[in-house]
Amino acid sequence: MAKNLLIVESPAKAKTIEKILGSDFEVKSCYGHIRDLEKDDMGIDLKNNYQPRYIIPDDKERVVKELRTLAKRSDEVWLATDEDREGEAISWHLCEVLGLDPRNTKRIVFHEITKPAIRKAVDNPRTVDMNLVNAQQARRVLDRIVGFELSPVLWRKMSMKNNLSAGRVQSVAVRLIAEREREINAFTATSTFKIEALFTANDLSGKPVTFSAEGKKYSGASDAESFLKSCIGADYKVNDVQVKPARKSPAPPFTTSTLQQEASRKFGYSVSRTMQLAQKLYESGKITYMRTDSVNLSDTAMGDARNQIISQYGERYHQPRKYKNKNQSAQEAHEAIRPTYMDNHNVDDPDTRKLYELIWKRTMASQMADAELERTIAKISISTNKEELSASGEVLKFEGFLKVYREDRDEEDINDDEQAEGMLPPLAVGQQLPMKEMKAIERFSRPSPRYTEASLVKKLEELGIGRPSTYAPTISTIQKRGYVEKRDKEGTRREFRIFRLVNDDISKITESENTGAEKSKLFPSDLGLVVTDFLKQYFDDIMDYGFTARIENEFDEVATGKLKWNTMIDSFYVPFKKEVDNTIVNAERIKGERELGLDPESGKKIVARMGRFGPMVQIGDVSDEEKPKFASLKRDQSIETITYEEAMDLFKLPKTLGTYEEQEVVVNVGRFGPYVKFGEQFISIPRGEDPLDVSLERAIELISEKQQADAPVAMYEGKGVTKGKGRFGPFIKWNEMFINVPKRYNFDNLSQADINELIEAKISKEANRYIQHWPEEKISIENGRWGPLIKFGKKMLKLGKKADDSKYTAEEAAAISLEDVKKMIEAQVPNAFSKPAKKAAAKKTATKKAAPKKAARKK
Repeated sequence: MAKNLLIVESPAKAKTIEKILGSDFEVKSCYGHIRDLEKDDMGIDLKNNYQPRYIIPDDKERVVKELRTLAKRSDEVWLATDEDREGEAISWHLCEVLGLDPRNTKRIVFHEITKPAIRKAVDNPRTVDMNLVNAQQARRVLDRIVGFELSPVLWRKMSMKNNLSAGRVQSVAVRLIAEREREINAFTATSTFKIEALFTANDLSGKPVTFSAEGKKYSGASDAESFLKSCIGADYKVNDVQVKPARKSPAPPFTTSTLQQEASRKFGYSVSRTMQLAQKLYESGKITYMRTDSVNLSDTAMGDARNQIISQYGERYHQPRKYKNKNQSAQEAHEAIRPTYMDNHNVDDPDTRKLYELIWKRTMASQMADAELERTIAKISISTNKEELSASGEVLKFEGFLKVYREDRDEEDINDDEQAEGMLPPLAVGQQLPMKEMKAIERFSRPSPRYTEASLVKKLEELGIGRPSTYAPTISTIQKRGYVEKRDKEGTRREFRIFRLVNDDISKITESENTGAEKSKLFPSDLGLVVTDFLKQYFDDIMDYGFTARIENEFDEVATGKLKWNTMIDSFYVPFKKEVDNTIVNAERIKGERELGLDPESGKKIVARMGRFGPMVQIGDVSDEEKPKFASLKRDQSIETITYEEAMDLFKLPKTLGTYEEQEVVVNVGRFGPYVKFGEQFISIPRGEDPLDVSLERAIELISEKQQADAPVAMYEGKGVTKGKGRFGPFIKWNEMFINVPKRYNFDNLSQADINELIEAKISKEANRYIQHWPEEKISIENGRWGPLIKFGKKMLKLGKKADDSKYTAEEAAAISLEDVKKMIEAQVPNAFSKPAKKAAAKKTATKKAAPKKAARKK
């Protein structure tokens, strides 16, 4: 038995560290947090200095039990959770649960999992830093207070199918996305005409080459045309040539935020995907800690980078650099994200390889010499007017860091006028230039682009909202809550004008371009918009960017011991609670309504609004004798932008097209987009096709394609096997069982032997899964990670305890009757098996109403 027990957060990290420390240490994982706030009554004693009430969740009881047993057997317990505030808090919770004194329990920290770093940490232990613990506790308590106080306000002021929620950082993030969307919707494009001319001149070998020059922009078509007319018969002469040296410097090494941004730009990774891969690299000892806001590199890392640069590229390419963080609250004691060993150029794991190489290149580049350029600007005069054209070119004289790495940029940081500069031929002052053609091209102004996950992280960081550990969970939460969705937007065709001067003749051309297309952008839902408006109206402080950033700074003060955590919470809670109480009493219900006009048939009002199941259009009112008509909005439609015509089109669906194979064919729009309903089958209509334009013939085509795709590709035990592709990848389906097909199989050419192997493996796995199974009741007792559990439909429920309050073993669970299982389910899901009584229709007193006046619809 090892003398020392070392506790870390993750099992992957435990394996790596155990190899380093050897037999004196047994390294075990606590699998992240082992305690959380109680759910009941907020889990905070508001009358007792905001003291939190912690519990051990059911899924952590087994872990805690094992750690307690090991701790009793060990001579000494060491805590090696992550080096951020969250990790410090986990160490403190372990002390509380295992009966350790945080004042003398050895706590070690390291930002890389390498032998020298681990050994150095073991040789220099410290104790739990209660200031860091209190900072994390303050964040957790304050966020719980905001969520528990604000969410019920939303429930009471808005009727929705799902319970709504609000949060301190998540609500501000949604506000950023909502404001950007409204800015885009309100934007009116203006056009200008850009002058571009093509000239020829000889290069160094005497060969004629074409290069371009630009003139100034004109706001109107007539001005642009007049300028081209003034150039008829002109001579063009080089007035001035300036050759200037220029330099480009490398970007600093990665922080959490910049890694998320660059992985998004280069690979299209979501923020959470980047963090999962970075965590994997860290736990396997490949990179330093991935939650950091520091751009600092240790002397050792700089030395390693120097050796690699000189050995690979030569002395000239090396330039040591110490970077200073612009963020005042950055923890400079930490390091930037870098490889643990610079001589490891890549990793074997295919999942993490791209991200690792990105981190390696960025770290290397940060210690390399500037790129040296030569920039040439030539001014070209026009003999018939006083205007000048400008031609520019760029020559890379020395690559420097660009030999390894070039940073990408966000859409909003790229100027419309920017373009890759090519080389210019040698030009001399006074040189006459033949002009091939000149154009005045119409260009339109563009609004700020919608946020990507990465550009939202960048904005939150600029505003001082959140810290490295909060970005990924915040962005995941706002999408899960339905306030924001990540999707693509198709572009629309737009015409633009070109005036062209060739051989002293001006012609006019109209061309078209695709505009407004966006990929993987964050769009606010109508729910997100109306909730944002409500919170801004009644909780201005919570939604204020400066206020939210100040709260983050106060957490930092708690972390450095300058501010008591419960004093900070009290100064926030007292005024906040008054706002909550006042809002519940005085605020109106959230409607989110927009009147569109009147129905031409009934004369009733048409309103776009939020309903219980989401955004919809309504004709009529609930107070009318006749029941109102409702239609759900399409996925890409919004209450704020839907037109009267688009709203009326929604009432044309569902539309019956006819019959096919003696079954009715209907076209409609549902939650996942437009579809054809054929009997009991739902067949998606391809993206870009309007459901109102789908004919019976087209519907039959889609039905036939679906039938062909669903046709059995093989048989197993007399039952058909079909195959398809879903959100989790390719699969085969047999006997109502979905079986994932791993990459090692050729999915397009599955053999019968492959299919037999996949099905038999799944049957074997399912046999171990079920302890008891009642398919007709949709109930089963299954083997879970922490012991037997009940599955009821899609719900995972606890298996009740025995009379002596002990848990059932798998063998004992196999003898429980269905009736007893149902009782356990009802204890957790009241009325799970009782049919809801039908409500009697409320009788309305008939009242005579004046005939509605016809009114012009609103635009």
